[in-house]
Amino acid sequence: MSEEARAVVGHAAEVIPLHGDRAEHRAEPPGELEQKVASALRFVRRRIEGDYHVDEFGFDPELNDTLLMPLARQLYERWFRVEMFGLENVPDTGPALVVGNHSGTLPLDGVMLQVGLHDHHPAKRNLRLLGADLVYQIPVLAHLARKSGHTLACQADAARLLAKRELVGVFPEGFKGVGKPYSQRYKLQRFGRGGFVATALRAQVPIIPAAIVGAEEIYPKIADLRPIARLFGLPYFPVTPTWPMFGLFGLVPLPSKWIIAFGEPIMTDEYDPDQADDHMTVLNLTDQVRETIQNMLYDQLRRRASIFF
Repeated sequence: MSEEARAVVGHAAEVIPLHGDRAEHRAEPPGELEQKVASALRFVRRRIEGDYHVDEFGFDPELNDTLLMPLARQLYERWFRVEMFGLENVPDTGPALVVGNHSGTLPLDGVMLQVGLHDHHPAKRNLRLLGADLVYQIPVLAHLARKSGHTLACQADAARLLAKRELVGVFPEGFKGVGKPYSQRYKLQRFGRGGFVATALRAQVPIIPAAIVGAEEIYPKIADLRPIARLFGLPYFPVTPTWPMFGLFGLVPLPSKWIIAFGEPIMTDEYDPDQADDHMTVLNLTDQVRETIQNMLYDQLRRRASIFF
């Protein structure tokens, strides 16, 4: 065999392995698509076999991380382009009560708050939101809320979660906040009777104020059809510039620019737990939290260049 022939054979041997062990050694690693398909199949198999954990409140961490959170993340990153500030004020471990302003006609602010803490907090914390009764009266929504870690907004459930050292989220304005007209945007409504403060005092956990800017503009509420709301047992039936005029298209939220900021913790361990039953102490702390969040909202509105940028 000539030198030229030997060179051709040698080159072919390098390109096409002649032995099984060399072929295995040169095998390409699975691509991103193959990895995703394999992961999805493993997920489905575990669901079919019941090989997953759900806590006493119905929280399903695997379903939340694999299915629910990625869907919400698209809104967070691509549509609302949320920025977060003050994450160092949220503890890495242990219980705390995150208290935020509520707005938006539909309560997407809670979901965005949950995504931000899950994805961007150094400890990747799961926020256990307390939801209104109405949420758990709607079959599909109630199931998804439980699976994503939410539970009923009552002192008993909040106390149990805090005792388990969870990070709990609450919106004291309730429907008064989320359903207020656009003319009252970023003006905090009444914080109820301070039940969240009493819960924090009894549990001796810090209160973390949170200011959410951007949710007010996603569905600007310009009117309320009260007869229709009463007919369906709803707290309000909103009219926006796009709903119900444009039908399902009107349900697409406007792509406002969001900012979420966390303030310094308001400590409760300097109080006696029995002071949770003292009306004046609870009201004073409630007013302090409300005033803090209101001032934070003004600060973040100045930070935002415009509604959509």
